[in-house]
Amino acid sequence: MDIEPTFSKTNPTAGVVGQPMSRVDGWAKVTGRATYSAEYSGLPGLVHAVLKTSDVAHGRVQSIDVSAAQRAPGVLAIFTHQNLPKLAKTPNSPDDRKAFVSSPMGFFPMESDQIFYAGQPVAVVVADTLERAQYAASLLKVSIVPEATISSYLDPKAQLYTPKTVKGMPGVTKRGDAQEAFAGAPVQLTATYTHATIHHNPMEPGATTAHWEGPNRLTVYDSTQGVSETQKTLAAMLGLATEQVRVVCKFIGGGFGCKAWVWPHTTLAALVAKAVGRPVKLVLTRPQQFTSMGHREEQAQTLRLGATREGKLLALIHDKSSTTSPWDDYAETNTRITNMLYALPAFEGTYHLAHANVMTSTATRAPGDMPGAFALESSMDDLAYQLGLDPIQIRLLNYADKDPSNGHPWSSKSLKQCYQRGAELFGWNQRNPKNGQTRAGKTLVGWGMATASYPVHNSQGNARVRLYADGHAVVQAGATDLGTGTYTVMTQVAADSLGLPPENIRFELGDTDLPSTQWSGGSTAAGRVSSSVYLAAQDVWQRLIKVAVQDNKSPLYRAKIEDVMVVKGQLLFRTDPDTGEAFGEVMKRAGMSDIEGSALGRYGSSYEAPRAAANADPNKKDHASEHSMHAFGAHFCEVHVDPELGTVRVTKWVSVIAGGRILNPKTARSQVMGGSIFGIGAALMETTERDPHLARYTNADLAGYHIPVNADIPDMTVEFIDEHDPYVNAMGVKGIGEISIVGTSAAVANAVFHATGRRLRSLPMTPDKVLAAMREPV
Repeated sequence: MDIEPTFSKTNPTAGVVGQPMSRVDGWAKVTGRATYSAEYSGLPGLVHAVLKTSDVAHGRVQSIDVSAAQRAPGVLAIFTHQNLPKLAKTPNSPDDRKAFVSSPMGFFPMESDQIFYAGQPVAVVVADTLERAQYAASLLKVSIVPEATISSYLDPKAQLYTPKTVKGMPGVTKRGDAQEAFAGAPVQLTATYTHATIHHNPMEPGATTAHWEGPNRLTVYDSTQGVSETQKTLAAMLGLATEQVRVVCKFIGGGFGCKAWVWPHTTLAALVAKAVGRPVKLVLTRPQQFTSMGHREEQAQTLRLGATREGKLLALIHDKSSTTSPWDDYAETNTRITNMLYALPAFEGTYHLAHANVMTSTATRAPGDMPGAFALESSMDDLAYQLGLDPIQIRLLNYADKDPSNGHPWSSKSLKQCYQRGAELFGWNQRNPKNGQTRAGKTLVGWGMATASYPVHNSQGNARVRLYADGHAVVQAGATDLGTGTYTVMTQVAADSLGLPPENIRFELGDTDLPSTQWSGGSTAAGRVSSSVYLAAQDVWQRLIKVAVQDNKSPLYRAKIEDVMVVKGQLLFRTDPDTGEAFGEVMKRAGMSDIEGSALGRYGSSYEAPRAAANADPNKKDHASEHSMHAFGAHFCEVHVDPELGTVRVTKWVSVIAGGRILNPKTARSQVMGGSIFGIGAALMETTERDPHLARYTNADLAGYHIPVNADIPDMTVEFIDEHDPYVNAMGVKGIGEISIVGTSAAVANAVFHATGRRLRSLPMTPDKVLAAMREPV
């Protein structure tokens, strides 16, 4: 059968894909019927666990006095490093670490008396109610002998080093001789950009409910972005077969990367549940969320740009320094975007890390590309101003027609259209080219823009489709809906693939009992799951066509399978579309109540696209793996800056994104708005402050950690450039969850520069930094 979906770009009105359908899970959420991981309260004998954590960032536990806590009412057990059940495999052991598919930590707490970071669990209290567990935990007396503490890469005691690899990328990347090209460039720019530690802070904190059914069967309701990865990691840690662990996550209250891995609280909940013989619920407090599930690391980036006097880039040298935990080499891959976004003959990127007494960093929305774009797009803005060019003009001048990092052609790229449409929507042609010249009353007004890009990561997963003769279907995949609309868009894909109305589709996800698929993160879920659902539907049709052509009562009897097509649930002759019948008739005559199909869907370069033409040259390579795959976009921002108070207010916003086929413009628009707001928060207010002496966070709550609210955000305009991309997957879908934040902070910073004539290179751009910049000469 044809691989191209019947709801192709050439016939976008064929069905519900591409339509702004409202969320199918919306009613469950607004009425409270959606069950989150901490809301499985009907388990018999359910009890509560509470963590006691260390106030010291580095040291050794000398003693833990549990006597008062043990006497507290309702207490069932207290676990410390002295009596916690041992794991079968632990990331503390280098030999065991390779067994974990979803744990960024090379360290599991409570295996010894060693303390590596403030907030590290030192005890778990289990009681019959949450309040009793909290009270008992408050009675624990923990004595820790402190040791010398390193707070960050900026600490004088910290030792910077260059790792061999960073998330699979080399610690040093070189293309051409960037040092020589920069030294000989007529125009040279050097600038350092800093980015504060920021935390994900989803509405729902980390939460796990663990329930053992016998000694070797575990069910875990966990707030996770990947049920399959959590299942495999827990099985390895607990010494169980994978099929002995079931992980369920039907709804998740935000993740942004912090729920992509298996963190200690999940494993601790399973351990203590088995020890006490009761189901256990463990929910992190908001302060514990700051120290238990990673963060975006504080970092500094120095960019050196060399260019011609006409604005053509000749060289880019990118050095990044950041903090990592005592046990890993984690760093965001910032040089990925700086190496590929613009036509650039010479590039050099280097990572520098320093171990410190902090919890490990982890993926935070568009890891690497978001902070990398802040530095790159700010520098491109500086280059435009220095040469008297429009910011869009400098980007078009250095437009990359193929991927500079590897020489591959793009699978699709509509960035120029994003620039053009964004400029039209924003009214960019009315912009005053001189900075510091536009006012609205006493406030300074500035306009800025920045480019967005995010790669297509390789990913794959399975789906199952069961079509019933009465005209409804159940579609299943072990994916996670992060709140971005997976339930809805997969219902749309299944409806059009099967030729059924959406209300006749039930899409199920979030359970390891369903067909396995990879985690929801890295903007992979929409492309991977939609592809697998579509292909599983094609498997159903292939099976049903075989039944029809062997049925002497069918008008398709004895037809060749390849001569039969499916259009909206009708099996028809290709050469005579008026001849055929509905699928239900075929199934009823065959006595079939239902028919099932399954498929593996691939996203990224592992997907082999069909040849573009039947007469294509078989010797000419044109496979997905020979293409570079990225989503692209552009953000436009207006700010009002109060020069007396130093406040910055975003007053206008436009985003235009080219993300392949857009399955649902309503949910897609919501994703882009959310990511842009996330970026505005990082630009203007989000920072987690760490005491430089104690290596402890001083604002680990939502009172001290500021995030944007509705009053901080204007009405936002979001549009999409619909692309036909035959290489990314069977549906032509690219992810848009990450690209929505890439370039946003730079767009705000560029607008502030246009308003004030002062360049702020340290995020967040808080009023004190703005006022300090305003005192500097232009």
